[in-house]
Amino acid sequence: MRKHYLRLPGKGILTLLLCLMLSVQGLAQISQFIHVDQFGYAPTAEKVAVLSNPVVGYNAALSYTPPSTMEVRNSATNAVVFTGPVTVWNNGNTQSTSGDQGWWFDFSALTTAGTYYVFDPVGNQRSAVFEITTNPYGNVMLAAMKMFYYNRCNMAKTAPYAQSKWTDGNNFMHALQDQQCRYVYDQTNAALEKNLTGGWFDAGDYNKYVSFTHSPLHDLLYAYEENPAVFTDNFNIPESKNGISDLLDEVKWELDWLFKMTNADGSTHNKMGSRNYSENVSSPPSVNVDGRYYGPVCTSASATIASVFSHAALVYAGVPALSAYAGQLEAKAVSCFNYVLPFYNSNTLQTNCDDGSIVSGDADVGVGPQRNMMVIAAIYLFERTGNAVYNQFVANNYAGTDVMSSGYWGVDATELQDALLRYAKLPGANPTVAAAILNSAGTAVNGNWNDFFGWTTADLYRAFMPDWSYHWGSNMPKADYANVNRTMLKAGLGSTASLQRKAAEQIHYFHGVNPQGVVYLSNMYAVGGDRCANEIYHTWFNDGTIYDNALTSPNGPAPGYVVGGPNADYTIGGQSPPFGQPRQKSYLDFNTGWPTNSWEITEPAIYYQAAYVRLLAHSTLPIEDPLPVELAGFYLKELDNRQAQLYWKTVSETDNDRFEIERSTDAVDFRMIGELKGHNTTSVAHHYTFTDTETPAVTTYYRLKQVDFDGQFDYSRIIALYRKGDVPFRVGPNPLSDYADLQMPPYTGIVTVKLTSMAGVEVMRRKMDGSGRILIPNVAKGIYLLSVEKGNEKLFTQRIFKN
Repeated sequence: MRKHYLRLPGKGILTLLLCLMLSVQGLAQISQFIHVDQFGYAPTAEKVAVLSNPVVGYNAALSYTPPSTMEVRNSATNAVVFTGPVTVWNNGNTQSTSGDQGWWFDFSALTTAGTYYVFDPVGNQRSAVFEITTNPYGNVMLAAMKMFYYNRCNMAKTAPYAQSKWTDGNNFMHALQDQQCRYVYDQTNAALEKNLTGGWFDAGDYNKYVSFTHSPLHDLLYAYEENPAVFTDNFNIPESKNGISDLLDEVKWELDWLFKMTNADGSTHNKMGSRNYSENVSSPPSVNVDGRYYGPVCTSASATIASVFSHAALVYAGVPALSAYAGQLEAKAVSCFNYVLPFYNSNTLQTNCDDGSIVSGDADVGVGPQRNMMVIAAIYLFERTGNAVYNQFVANNYAGTDVMSSGYWGVDATELQDALLRYAKLPGANPTVAAAILNSAGTAVNGNWNDFFGWTTADLYRAFMPDWSYHWGSNMPKADYANVNRTMLKAGLGSTASLQRKAAEQIHYFHGVNPQGVVYLSNMYAVGGDRCANEIYHTWFNDGTIYDNALTSPNGPAPGYVVGGPNADYTIGGQSPPFGQPRQKSYLDFNTGWPTNSWEITEPAIYYQAAYVRLLAHSTLPIEDPLPVELAGFYLKELDNRQAQLYWKTVSETDNDRFEIERSTDAVDFRMIGELKGHNTTSVAHHYTFTDTETPAVTTYYRLKQVDFDGQFDYSRIIALYRKGDVPFRVGPNPLSDYADLQMPPYTGIVTVKLTSMAGVEVMRRKMDGSGRILIPNVAKGIYLLSVEKGNEKLFTQRIFKN
């Protein structure tokens, strides 16, 4: 059984989790010291929880020591299903990159499908709930791929493809925008206007860069080649059900834009976007009306097209309906290759085309990477055409590429490494060249001087990469180290078991097995995440907008965006964290932009995303169907004669058979009390009502179970009808300044009220007996967690803003 959540705008999944976490008597609090993959594990996968004790960093004031034995419990029944020993990591030493001491708890022997949590029976703390199931990351993959759809430029985001909170009209289609893009160095010349519609926003800004597509497109094409069955035709994008893999449809959206950036002679413009940082910076994308401009042609842009299009031609040629398109890709790759070739041969490759007239990222590429691109293009063109000219180009130039000239096989040139190792296996490849490539790669893998290859215990959090890789955008190399291990595995190099283990373990880091205990994807609560990236630096989901924060804003950011990750090179000394932290703790969940430069930490990008998708695909089975129903509200109203009326509304439905209405008196044990038929598949809003004619005399909880025609189901959030004068926990005002009024249900008794910073530092602790006013200490402005605890039981938690 999957862990199911019915998609509900607002704080639906948070409410569900809080009800389950906080309202049930005796349920242990979720620990920030017990780290698991919050989405789950396949039955035969290695399953190890990491237990941490902070010693250095923002949470050093906290401490934890686990018992010698831990448990895994069934999340539905709380029954103990597994007990095992805890093993200390690295003799109890503190890891420098995380600042933590730690332990490992291996529960790999548990293979029965179900939903579980790891439990500390002495400290009464538990992990997030996770699944053991055959396809734990299916819905994660849907969300991760949907990021590219949300980042599409010049396309309206409409139901049923976009969830209601992230619908938006078409963007950048006003006068002198992408349909009539002007040349930035001749802005009044209408004769130079170009239609440059299509493509993806590159990262947190709305601009589009040709050279920045090089790694993401290769990664996505390899994701498909390595695991084609995963990328079905039902990812719920506009092209779904057309008989073509939705990944290939999504990539084609970007390729079609790249065609427009090229000219007939193979020259290619380097980027397009805004002239300064005050233009086109509004949210959502559709409201921006400032002009957009394209930049000059550059050899780096043409080399990018030659490299990417030659690879794409091979992949799309395997789809009969796209064979003609593959031919167009090949022709353009050849044109661009031939355009760059004279510059390549005369050593005049252009590296200073981008002078910043179009703002944000610098689209220039150095000589070495451009030479790599040309060798990559020649490899794929040789495979595609069999033309000996390309084979000879590889033989003449492979030795001068960055990888072969240095012998350094890491994550700095993964596209080149993929291509070289592919060439070494091609029929007709130069045997001397092939042997040299395999020998160079084999030497690197077997020597393993930097522990790049194979499994190592060097990282407490079981996803080792060298210290220097925790830089801006560290989540990309974190994924790439796994992908490089897979590449070596394909080439028949190294230890199969060790390379596989390394690649498989790396995925859990993204899903919560990291010092923050955070899923490094945005707003994944509806997919099973417990602690997620709530804020990302993206102009659409900007600070102060309705998309600002997944937990405290009306909409929050769209799900599935991979953030940049911990950055030990973060530049703002006055903002700690992230500054001044151990490398893996150089992170903060924020999106405030300037002057705190949150883009150095939480900005997403298509290249981070693609590297993660490629990694995730190896652990994902074919996607069956997206979640079928989107709720726009779920409410109840108390009627006379002990009756209650439930109301809900759907924005869209897909294969929706029925709703089962369930009731409980303890928010744990639910029983069905009725059902209503759904509307099958529709993008029209529908309203539903149901009357409970025999409500219990005690506080009563309700939820919806949506069931589709094949028996799969999803749950809504839980709502409550309070009885006997019971009231829910409430706190106000919010934002607050020097006090807070806390309302608690009667008979709560004496409790402890805590205020904790988002860095995990407790700044206030008060005892209270019943509802009342709490004085708030003079602490810094920001977001805090206010929690109410009674003994080991956490009764209530709410995020508050301190002015």
